Order: sequence, then C-alpha cells, then structure tokens
Amino acid sequence: MPLSLGRFGADDPDRPRFTLSVLEHLDRFRKGVIRSAIGVGVGVLIAFTYINPIVEFVFKPIRAVLPPGSRMIYTVPGEAFSVYVEIALIAGIVLTSPFIMYQIWQLIAPALYLKEKRFAMWFILMTSAGFIGGAAFNHYIAFKMLILFFASFNTAQLAFMPRLDDVFDMYTRMLFVMGVVFQMPTLVFFLAKMGLVTARFLASQFKYAVLVIFIIAAVVTPSGDPYNQAILALPMVGLYILSIFIAWIFGPVARKPE
Repeated sequence: MPLSLGRFGADDPDRPRFTLSVLEHLDRFRKGVIRSAIGVGVGVLIAFTYINPIVEFVFKPIRAVLPPGSRMIYTVPGEAFSVYVEIALIAGIVLTSPFIMYQIWQLIAPALYLKEKRFAMWFILMTSAGFIGGAAFNHYIAFKMLILFFASFNTAQLAFMPRLDDVFDMYTRMLFVMGVVFQMPTLVFFLAKMGLVTARFLASQFKYAVLVIFIIAAVVTPSGDPYNQAILALPMVGLYILSIFIAWIFGPVARKPE
C-alpha cells in the first residue's frame, strides 16, 4: 500500500520521501523503459537516414592517425553491417538522450520534495550535456590518443591494420564510460542541493577518490600502461575537482544561530 502524506505537506521536510509502493515504482519504471525504447527506436530510424555521414564522422579521427598505407579491415562477412547497426543505435541514443533523461527524472521525482522537483529542466539539460560532452571528449581526444599510441608501434616489420569490430568495440566502451563519468558534476550538483554532500566532505575524500579513479581507469583501458590509464584518469580527476567547486557554490548555506 502506498504511504499517505497525511498531515504532511508536499514540501514538508518531515514527510517521508518514498510515498509510492514498490509495485507503483515498478510500474513507473516499466513505462519509462517502454517510452525510452520507443524514443531510441525513432532515433535509430533517423540515424539510418544519415548513416553514411555518421559512419564517416565516427571513423574520421581513427583514419587521421593511422600510418600511411594502413586501414581498418574486417574478416567476417557480416561484421561491417553489424558495426553500421551499432553506430545507428548509438546515434539514436545520443539523439534521444534528453527524452531518456526525462524518463529517468520521472522515476526519481516521486522521492523529491516540491522545491527539488523544480530542478527538472536543470537535470535534463545537465545530464544530456554531460553525456554528449563525454562522448565528444572520447571522440576527439581520448580515443584518438589511444589509437595514436597503438599506431606508434607500426614499423617496417609490423603493419598496423586494426580489425573493424575490435576498434569499434573499444570506441563504444570508452564512449559510454566517458558519458557516465561526465555525469559527476550533475550528480554532485543535485546531492549538494539536497544537502547530502558538501564541498568540505568531497575535498577531504580527494586522495581516496583519486585512488578509485585510477583503479577504474586501469579496468576500463584496453591496456594497463600508464599512458592510456592517464588519458582516462586525468579528466576524471578534473571533474572531481570541478564537483568540489559545484558543491561549494550550490550547497545549502549554513544558517546562523539566532
């Protein structure tokens, strides 16, 4: 049975946050997944309309750093087609990311007070911008530097001709990792507004955060060398420092005793 607000107002800090039953939460989750899937499907159809320019855009940074005479290859008949489908799917997710974030907000909203629900537009804009920013960072900087590092071993005895599926799998994994990592400022912004984290707390945990960040970077990178690890870890450290300033600026102001 759902909890009733009773004597509590919509913005009363004493009322319980979770006023829906488990079944009601599951129903909202189911509807959000269905709507998001439909939205992604529409985005995929739009992406397929422009699939050749999109594929050209995705692989342009890779071809730019390949040694002369090198090019990507595929060895399985359906490999290139499957990569095209995956690119269309990713493009569809990027196109519909604001709509997906809105569905996520609809899932979170029942647990928020009225004053917190007013940040719906900020949530949609910041999460969408974070995901697109992470994807752009991966496309123009991180992944390009990784390929440049691997291509540096091309010699007269060794020809660097990366397999299409392997390259794109690495690109996709890093894209979504960067998309999630770039949500850090948004997450801290809302936690600070809700009074759940403070700049002082984040600053005191900085050394532990750096350790965790480098562990995550070591797991995500395709090789364990310090160069590739730093490519992912340094932006994450920078985002953590930015999050400290966000918590300091947007966190609740301490009230002076009367």
